[in-house]
Amino acid sequence: MAAYEKRRAAAAPVPIPVSATGSGLVEPVRAAGSEAEFLLRAGVTAMVREALLKVLEARPEEPVSFLADYFERLVQGGPAAAGEASAELPGPAQRLARALWYVRLAHHSHRTAFDSNAGAAYEVLGAGGRRRPAGVDGRLYSELLRRICQHGAAPAEAASALLRRVRCRDHEAVPFDVFRYGVLTCFVLLEFAAKADALFGVLEGGSGAADVRLCQAVLRALEEALGAGQGSLPARYLEAGSKLGPDGLALAMDRALQERKLSSAMSREEFLRKATALFVAKVKPVE
Repeated sequence: MAAYEKRRAAAAPVPIPVSATGSGLVEPVRAAGSEAEFLLRAGVTAMVREALLKVLEARPEEPVSFLADYFERLVQGGPAAAGEASAELPGPAQRLARALWYVRLAHHSHRTAFDSNAGAAYEVLGAGGRRRPAGVDGRLYSELLRRICQHGAAPAEAASALLRRVRCRDHEAVPFDVFRYGVLTCFVLLEFAAKADALFGVLEGGSGAADVRLCQAVLRALEEALGAGQGSLPARYLEAGSKLGPDGLALAMDRALQERKLSSAMSREEFLRKATALFVAKVKPVE
């Protein structure tokens, strides 16, 4: 009997509180917690919670853009909606696009998130189908690296030289450690080129060209910094960045300007080409 009364009380309609308005009319007062109940019934709470978990997992450089893309895919309801990897994507083009989306989510300095996203990209790119075995081959791997290098300040010559060092044969199976190394190296090259471009902006001072003595001094300092790094490629890049801070750059420029002779100019394109060539020369080729 007691249990029956409890069920009856739970099923009873909840009275809606009312309040008097200034016009004398009576209107309902929004019940406490009704907003939360609505969000729960509509599934919005779970959806937002899942989206936030995805942001924390991926740690993208632009969280707002990541969320916009996440909800767009969720609304579209495509094969990889809501950021989930699919093992049955229609073809290589779709797998490449999805893998590229994954590896761009987090900056390479966020090691855990970057490795997780690289693993997801590797699984998507190597998803097997009815007519092909699972696994990433050299053709898809090289194409992914080429697409990564397309967007950035790195000259085409440097990107091509780097791809020759880290590529695999078209029909060769690519293990994950080689895949991760190639993807990471491409992203580091792009950032390195961006930093070199910023350095040239300091050297040229808005004139469009810089004194060749200054450029050569900075390039020598850059080469020394790259050669001093020990360990992984990102560590060498960070070492180079620290040695080319404001103090180190000022010293290099001061030494170059001690000679008062007239000097020719160096263009931005030439400076970037020389700087990125130094970087590529330090990259360990894939064997």
